[in-house]
Amino acid sequence: MKKSKITGKLKKSICCVLLVILGLSFTACSKQSENTTSESSTETEEIVEKKTDDSSKGIFDDLNVGTFQVTSEDLQDGVWNSVITNTENGSNVSPQLSWDAVPEAACYVIYMTDITAGNWIHWKSNSITTTTLEQGWAPEKEYIGPYPPGGTHTYDIYVVAIKEPVESAIGAFNSDNPRFKQCVLKLDETADGKTGNIISYGHISGTYTKGE
Repeated sequence: MKKSKITGKLKKSICCVLLVILGLSFTACSKQSENTTSESSTETEEIVEKKTDDSSKGIFDDLNVGTFQVTSEDLQDGVWNSVITNTENGSNVSPQLSWDAVPEAACYVIYMTDITAGNWIHWKSNSITTTTLEQGWAPEKEYIGPYPPGGTHTYDIYVVAIKEPVESAIGAFNSDNPRFKQCVLKLDETADGKTGNIISYGHISGTYTKGE
């Protein structure tokens, strides 16, 4: 009878010990899970913050330059004419552009990028001396029309007035350009390394949806 009581007490003690161990293990796991979740949230916040910082800053924010108006007959109600696209509905011709002459500008540089696709450069022309470009003006080596893989993409055009011609406009043609801002700002440097070459710029933007 005594042996039975001792065995019963021993069983109860073992059960209590096991419950304590399980409780401690659960607490440790919970804390580890909380720490992992916290670290993951912090990393996500940092990534979002970096993306926001990169995208919210304008290309010309660091320069004290003016602006001028650019218009296009191929941009209606914020939508690009399908004729400029490199699709079955288009003719792969550069859009018509017009702008007012900028005093002291030796020439102009044009960029057209798909900002939805990492600033994919569709148009890059240098040493332009006129202020009106007819539809289809750009040669094939300098222009390829929009060809979004799907959905709606936004295409920006920048016309940059510069004091002195540059040897070339920087940036990978028909490719994405994550450092597009640096490409454009390179125009501000003259051949002898001085800054202040950009006088002013014009900007227009429109969308194109695949299949339209």
